[in-house]
Amino acid sequence: MAENEQPGRFKQIRMVAGMVAKADRKALPIVFGSALGVLAIFVLIGIFVGPLWFMIPLGLMLAIIVGLVVFGQFAQRTQYRMLEGQIGAAYGVLDTMRGNWVVTPAVAGNRNMDVVHRVIGRPGVILVSEGPASRVGSLLGAEKKKISRLASGVTIYDIQVGDEDGQVPLSKLQAKVAKLPRNLTKAQVNDLNDRMRALPQRPAAPGGPIPKGVRMPKGPKPPRR
Repeated sequence: MAENEQPGRFKQIRMVAGMVAKADRKALPIVFGSALGVLAIFVLIGIFVGPLWFMIPLGLMLAIIVGLVVFGQFAQRTQYRMLEGQIGAAYGVLDTMRGNWVVTPAVAGNRNMDVVHRVIGRPGVILVSEGPASRVGSLLGAEKKKISRLASGVTIYDIQVGDEDGQVPLSKLQAKVAKLPRNLTKAQVNDLNDRMRALPQRPAAPGGPIPKGVRMPKGPKPPRR
């Protein structure tokens, strides 16, 4: 099964590399330069301090890791640029978060295509809106009231995604959510998720469902040691 996964993984890396190179011509040279720089340092250490036979493999391994980390940063930056301005961009970012998060897209919305997504996790319930601050406030307020009736005592956070004052830029959304305090145990999160399923499903928005294209492709991971 691992043999079947490798071609797909390499294909994904090539696809992401093409996107990164198109968005920033200096990105890939910086990635390779960072990796070669690390390798060169270890080769010099091996020559002047030794042993060279140990430093070259160690430097090669660390060079690959550094290259993948730098490449991942460029890839993430490129993906955020592609998502900005699209309906459902915040959902695309939230849906790729690692950990025990349950993300439900477009639990509330209006005719202007402003939407509110719901995230359930250790902090409690997190409502994430997309749209101008002047319009999403009422959507967030109504959704908060609905949830508080069903999950009394559970902390409810609201985050507005956007470029206005008081809003969180799309590129900082994951970090904002990850920094929220852990108020619930894993068992309480599962119980809360079961209760949230009892809420009536919102009908499809006038413009249709969240487009699949907003999902962020997962970048390469450093090799396991």
